[in-house]
Amino acid sequence: MSAPTHTRPHPATRAGAGSRLPWWALALPTLAFAALLALILNPSDAHAATADPAITHLFERVQQLITR
Repeated sequence: MSAPTHTRPHPATRAGAGSRLPWWALALPTLAFAALLALILNPSDAHAATADPAITHLFERVQQLITR
């Protein structure tokens, strides 16, 4: 009784230019890192976002209507 033999698959070939990353795949993380590093080094430039008084007034009005 003989066992079946299996042939080895061919090794994968290098894809060449198809495996290259686009320019933004390196540029965007680098830009994000630089921006966060700049905020860490100079935290006085980082300001909290302030709410618009009209939106705050609207939320207060909705809250008053719900509590009635």
